Amino acid sequence: MFSRIAKISLVSSHREVYEPCDDSFALVDALLADRTNLLVHRPTFCMEVGCGSGYIITSLALMLGHEVPEAHYIATDINPHAVMVTRETAAAHGVDVELVNTDIASGMEARMAGLVDVMVVNPPYVPTPEEEVGREGITAAWAGGENGRTVIDKILPVANELLSERGWLYLLTLAANNPSEICLQMRKKGYASRVILQRSTEEESLHIIKFWRDASSQLEAKEYSLMVKYGQENVNEPVPFQFSELSCSGTSSCNAL
Repeated sequence: MFSRIAKISLVSSHREVYEPCDDSFALVDALLADRTNLLVHRPTFCMEVGCGSGYIITSLALMLGHEVPEAHYIATDINPHAVMVTRETAAAHGVDVELVNTDIASGMEARMAGLVDVMVVNPPYVPTPEEEVGREGITAAWAGGENGRTVIDKILPVANELLSERGWLYLLTLAANNPSEICLQMRKKGYASRVILQRSTEEESLHIIKFWRDASSQLEAKEYSLMVKYGQENVNEPVPFQFSELSCSGTSSCNAL
């Protein structure tokens, strides 16, 4: 049977590149849980920001496979070694991925604005001193700065610019990143959100959140923005959802839309 995810034995490696671990496996499991929706969605452009070993973007390409032949896969990483490793991983699985060595998506905004139908991100989320953020080599793969949010907060506005009107963002977060606040932040931009998978490991609690543009959220965001702009008093912020009500454990499937 044709594999729907990348085989670890075929994933390339380098001492300066983050290898697939619990967070990578959780994100791929979340995509698998949402695979039926992805096949119906039929994305044209799929993008991974921070591809590392290439395990995630390669797995996404395999799970869509021949059923979505029009899909084009793009992956970026600030680490040139990661770009090389991802290229090797994709090639070993017979997958075509366009690789770009850049910070998040710098230099790609004009070309890709409003075109990305699926974006997947396993960001540097570990709370660290700010001076560790963006360092060369493997440290850049996990150093997230204060509350692990420095890089995440840079990625979100880029995602907003690149995602198409029907675009979906799959973002992996740590409980320490305050995922509920991230959802509120995106709601102010007109996105609905849902936890596709929640998983606890020995060291951390992971949430994979799916975001998509939502008409009611967009109207709410517009009204909130206007009230703030004109200085209306007693402006109530949108209320974020409660994770305990919408989360899934393990690899069980959730209907995201």
